[in-house]
Order: sequence, then C-alpha cells, then structure tokens
Amino acid sequence: MQNKMEELFSRLIQEIGEDVTREGLVDTPKRAAAAFRFINNGYTRSLDDVLNNAIFEADTEDMVIVKDIELYSLCEHHLLPFIGKCHVAYLPKGKVIGLSKVARIVDMYARRLQIQERLTNQIATALQTAIDPAGVAVVIEAKHLCMMMRGVEKQNSVMTTSSMLGLFRKQISTRSEFLNLINR
Repeated sequence: MQNKMEELFSRLIQEIGEDVTREGLVDTPKRAAAAFRFINNGYTRSLDDVLNNAIFEADTEDMVIVKDIELYSLCEHHLLPFIGKCHVAYLPKGKVIGLSKVARIVDMYARRLQIQERLTNQIATALQTAIDPAGVAVVIEAKHLCMMMRGVEKQNSVMTTSSMLGLFRKQISTRSEFLNLINR
C-alpha cells in the first residue's frame, strides 16, 4: 500500500505523460517521497534539539567565523533546489557554541521550503537566540536552479544575501573585518 506522498508522486509522473509501470519508474514514487522527506527534514527539528546543550562558557570576545558551510535547500516557489555556501560569524559575550552546531543550525533551516532571504535571517536569529552574542553575521551565496533550469536560464548567476545583527550592523569596522575574512 502506497502512502499519500508516494501516490502524489505517482500522479505527478503520470501527469507529465509517463507510464509509472515501466521498469525504470516502478519504484520512483517511493524513492521520490523518501528523498522529499529527507530534503525537508528541517521541519522535524527544533533549535533546542540541534544545540543539544553544546553551549559553553568562554571569556573570549574575539570574532568566531565558520565559513563555506555548504547548504542545499528547495525554493518554495518552484520546489527546485538552490545550492550554495553559508558564512556565519558571531562575537561571543560569555558563551560559545559547539562548532558543528553552527552547521547544524544552517541545515535545520535550509532543509525546509525556503527563500534565501528568510533562510539568512533565520540562521542569524537562531544564533542570536541561542547564545546572545554581541553580534551575528550571516552571508549566503547560492545558485538557484529555478533560475538556471527554467525561466531566464542564467547558468552563472549567484544570489548573495546577508543578515547583520548587533555590532555587525552598528559598527562598519566589525562588518568589514567579517566580509574581508570570508572573501580570502
């Protein structure tokens, strides 16, 4: 017995004129449903689950940067992927977060139907909520298949978004230091 999502994928395949009973497509609805659930598994996670108590006391106030975190998401307008990298920085104020948790926060929000602008803000806000640093900066650079495979079909376009909170917004020198370091 197929589940609801498998039935929907089967109907989609039929609607484009394919035969879902042919050899190469027999198991495609099941595989597509499993892939769609995996790609969108961010809905099953919360910030507390992702952090898993990996917040530590620290007396540093120096900038922490995790750059080139690869991300994969689905554009909520066309259900096509956008693929890119995320750069995250924060200025600790008594607390730091486990290194892998930064990437896990990125994944949690990326693995939901998204627009890049919202994704950028969600990551920044989550980090601000988690450890209340003096500032948070997030930059995402991504290629959108909805723009590459259809519509305007521009293969080399990259969308860049940023979210700057706290001192990254207020102090141009702090923001500039971050931007210079991620562009090395």
